[in-house]
Amino acid sequence: MIDLLLKTIEKAVVIDKNEKELIAGLFHEKKYGKGEYFLKEGDVCKYVGFMISGVMRYYINDDGEDKTYGFAKESEFICNNESFLPQLPSRQSIQALEDCNLLVIGYNDLQRFYISFKNGERFGRLVIEQVFIKTLRGFNSFYTDSPEIRYEKFVKEYPDLLQRIPQYYIASYVGVKPQSLSRIRSRNLRRE
Repeated sequence: MIDLLLKTIEKAVVIDKNEKELIAGLFHEKKYGKGEYFLKEGDVCKYVGFMISGVMRYYINDDGEDKTYGFAKESEFICNNESFLPQLPSRQSIQALEDCNLLVIGYNDLQRFYISFKNGERFGRLVIEQVFIKTLRGFNSFYTDSPEIRYEKFVKEYPDLLQRIPQYYIASYVGVKPQSLSRIRSRNLRRE
């Protein structure tokens, strides 16, 4: 299990054998059943997680309506940085859509990771840059792209999730009602 995390880190930075052993000691396994929360609105995000298996969704409650704004799947990091970094209560929630197995690291251990490894801070910066770019793209897309284009982008980014995520979460992510998503999907199928 730790091998997947180490391979992901090694795609970005070099780590030696001793550092690999230290990393293995800083992360620990945590399981979430379908429907359980990695983070609930109002709680402080305690961990950065690395997805070994499963799917989670990021969402915000807007006047009683859940609005999905992202997903995390295998080999991806999961966290609400807005809560985790300053250790403040979250305005968002992160929920398991399937049974999930993660490797997690707490705030203090992450600081040790940054300090103890030659490329620790560099790796952290690279991950945060990816999160920042992904967030900006999603934000820009929501305001400039039609629901059809947002759906096409979802299909390109998460083709393996189409059969794993309930359609109403995909509709929420695209910014439409489930009935509208059905029409968008039908039009896309006719074009293929």
